[in-house]
Amino acid sequence: MNRGDRYEHGLKVLNEVDGEAGQRVVDSLAAVSPELGHQVVAWAFGDMYARPELSPRDRQLVTLGVLTALGGCEIELDVHVNGALNVGLTTTEIAEALLHSAVYAGIPRSINATLVAKKVFTERGLPPVQNLS
Repeated sequence: MNRGDRYEHGLKVLNEVDGEAGQRVVDSLAAVSPELGHQVVAWAFGDMYARPELSPRDRQLVTLGVLTALGGCEIELDVHVNGALNVGLTTTEIAEALLHSAVYAGIPRSINATLVAKKVFTERGLPPVQNLS
């Protein structure tokens, strides 16, 4: 594929996974680093997210864990919590993944990520998560 084809393919995957939230991130980069926006679409989504070895659902679980562990990724977490919901994860599964991240990333990072998830759930009109245990 050429550069344009990779971008178009990535844009299709981005829209399937992250929808408007992902497009807002790409649009926000246009005035300062259009190349970074291009790479997010062409490489991250066109090449990496499109790989068949993991389902979009599994990729979102990995992404939530990594962004939580990194810390300071609230903008990206907002996008990917929405993406996780878009590819079929439930609010309970997302909350559980962020809770599990506390073991490896620390409680403060897990709290920050969980508060982002709470914001997204509220914006989407989703009911509160009930503790299972």
